[in-house]
Amino acid sequence: MSSTQRLYRVTFLNQGQVYEVYARKISHGGMLGFVEIEKLVFGEKTTLLVDPSEEKLKTEFANVERTYVPVHSIVRIDEVSKQGQARIHAVNGDSAKVMPFPVFTGGGGEHKK
Repeated sequence: MSSTQRLYRVTFLNQGQVYEVYARKISHGGMLGFVEIEKLVFGEKTTLLVDPSEEKLKTEFANVERTYVPVHSIVRIDEVSKQGQARIHAVNGDSAKVMPFPVFTGGGGEHKK
């Protein structure tokens, strides 16, 4: 086993916001169409400054062992050497740099012959 653990930065869309989290393990998991994110990593409280978005993420994922994110919600997965701050960004209309991938719902209208 190697002495260094891998660290991933995962960026994904959730309810109109962009989430950026750090995790030790990423896989396609056992559920078709989902990315499995395990061992979430959050920064330590070593300074007086507290980032409210990171605190919101810590609270949201407090008792979560693993989370499954739909593949079409994933924006990017990077293997990184250093951990940054987990955060939530708002997606703002014209200034948005991240656009959701169109999702096919399949319902459409019926064709009559």
